[in-house]
Amino acid sequence: QFRWITVIHYNLAWLFADNNQVFVAGDLLWYPVENHRKLRQAPDVMVVFGVPKGDRGSYQQWKENNIAPQVVFEILSPGNTPKEMERKLLFYDRYGVEEYYLYDPQKNSLTGWLRSELFLDRIDEINGFVSPRLGIRFELTAETLMLYRPDEQPFTDYIEVQQQLEATENRALEAESRAIVAEEELQQERQEKEIAQERAKQLEQLLPEAGIDPESNG
Repeated sequence: QFRWITVIHYNLAWLFADNNQVFVAGDLLWYPVENHRKLRQAPDVMVVFGVPKGDRGSYQQWKENNIAPQVVFEILSPGNTPKEMERKLLFYDRYGVEEYYLYDPQKNSLTGWLRSELFLDRIDEINGFVSPRLGIRFELTAETLMLYRPDEQPFTDYIEVQQQLEATENRALEAESRAIVAEEELQQERQEKEIAQERAKQLEQLLPEAGIDPESNG
């Protein structure tokens, strides 16, 4: 389950990296109604169009121009009960989700719902279906679910995702190290300048004592 959540979350975040008005989150609590703290869900992955990127402790809809997540993904785990999943579907239906995708990795089965008028309707033929909002295509092979970006490139798999995340982290650490070194060099430069200025000041004070007029040209 975790692998699938990571893959979908990372690839969608990458897909919309250049659009500041698309927020992608994984396992983040969504509160649709103010002052109703018990009304909440934490979709495995959700995508919200029309709100800025940025860290949030939770998604409080009334603080986000009342925009509900338009696309939601759930990855079924052995611990999920049919009753629980039914409650999630009713929640997403009631609070305005436009597209809902549920994947069961154990059974390799994908179910999708698309909002038509007021309700979420089950998608009859999910194999080959293209998400209206995301532009990604779903393909079920005999072994697994394949997801394709709008440019027809497959989603990066879990191992590649981990490698890219590590590479990004390493680059960030290297940049941080370079910034620290640059700051230390700047600090040293300042100190050396201050020492030189102090020495010049001291010398200026000593010259008259030695009978030398610093203003004279000799």
